[in-house]
Amino acid sequence: MERNQLKKSRSFVMPDAFIIIFSIVTIAALATYFIPAGSYERETVDDITKVVPGSFSTTESNPASILDLFSSIQLGMIESAGIIFLIFTIGGIIHIIESTGAINSGINTLIEKTKGRYMLLIATVSGIFGVLASMGIAANAVIAFVPIGIALARSLKLDAIVGVATVYLGYYSGMIAGIFDPTILGLAQTIAELPLFSGMPLRIVLFLALITITITYTNWYAKRIKNNPEKSYMGSKPFGSLAEKADVKEDTSRITGRQQFILLTFIIFIIGFIYGAFQYGWGINELSGIFLMMGIVIAFIARISPNEFVHKFIEGAKAIAYGALVVGLARAVIVLLNEGAILDTIVHYALVPLELTSVFIGAQLLYVFNLLFNLLVTSGTGQAAIIMPLMVPIVDLLGITRQTGALILMLGDGFTNIITPTSGVLMAVLAVGGINWIKWVRFAFPLLIMWMIVGAIAIAYAVLTGYGPF
Repeated sequence: MERNQLKKSRSFVMPDAFIIIFSIVTIAALATYFIPAGSYERETVDDITKVVPGSFSTTESNPASILDLFSSIQLGMIESAGIIFLIFTIGGIIHIIESTGAINSGINTLIEKTKGRYMLLIATVSGIFGVLASMGIAANAVIAFVPIGIALARSLKLDAIVGVATVYLGYYSGMIAGIFDPTILGLAQTIAELPLFSGMPLRIVLFLALITITITYTNWYAKRIKNNPEKSYMGSKPFGSLAEKADVKEDTSRITGRQQFILLTFIIFIIGFIYGAFQYGWGINELSGIFLMMGIVIAFIARISPNEFVHKFIEGAKAIAYGALVVGLARAVIVLLNEGAILDTIVHYALVPLELTSVFIGAQLLYVFNLLFNLLVTSGTGQAAIIMPLMVPIVDLLGITRQTGALILMLGDGFTNIITPTSGVLMAVLAVGGINWIKWVRFAFPLLIMWMIVGAIAIAYAVLTGYGPF
């Protein structure tokens, strides 16, 4: 008996997400001792800051000390403060809205009208968000819609992973293809001196392939746990910490007039943010402000007292504190790489050898490099500003079209965002959804492999056909 207990105590236990990410932070600190410091010169042309090709030079080494290692966590929290507090705000306000029963009632009404066809609901919601994202709607907006996916999954008796996947992965399928994306695609094509939105037909086909695979995979997982809930990657708590919200009204089969008004208010405020993102460049701070205003208006409609409002807000924020803090910890990796001045060195020594490869192999290696580099720099515009000016002379030398280079950047930037812990948006989405990062990676990794294969095929096609213009 004692021997069995000892054996059990020695069995492998998957490390917590905080442990894994701190290990990555430690590796980044150690890398500053082995990778030479260096930097490219930057220039600003037409309000676009980009690196100058051929300007790389080594600089004085600045390895991270033990104090730098731990203080980088504080600096990471400070640099990520905007998205961390956005997570707290969304968590608090959504908990207030959920307490009115409006979201559950609305979802139940939708399920009733579709006669419980959960696969159709998942496909429809994913498709809608995919189309919206392909038109370049601000990436931060997806965080606001995750609670809708969670409510849908809860009503369908699935799990939080299905809820997040339905919204977030559907959204990312469109964002990666970027059919009309004016930000990442727009910047990449501007740097490559390509007509804006050119090369659209291939990106449309790519979007259809990605969204079809995503919907099929999400529905496969949903059917799997519908038939056998024990197969859920969430374990015994299908909605994680969100399952502990005791005052959420579950039995709300019929939606009331007041609840309809609450949902309408939610939609109006979100549409207001999307309009502001397009017209005025609103971002994280404005989205947080929109949610606070929305919460106050909804509290007034639902007749929630000020003290009750604060109590519910704190409860909601507390439920997602774990995920919010992970965002800041992950940012510490970038802090150490920047302070150690090794990020540009990594780019330089990875890209320069590619000039000696063949057309086909060179294109695929550029794709692999962008996939890996995105684990460090998850900002699409940031990656475009660093990588695209360096890729242009390489693709010209290899005989690859610049349009193919822009496609490589888009795919390399997008795919690994769905698993990398350094992505603030991903960690925010997981925090709002109450999902542990490790459990999410277990679910998302097979899909990532399928996406990467599709990307490799698209790049091979682009090389063979001389994907243009230019």
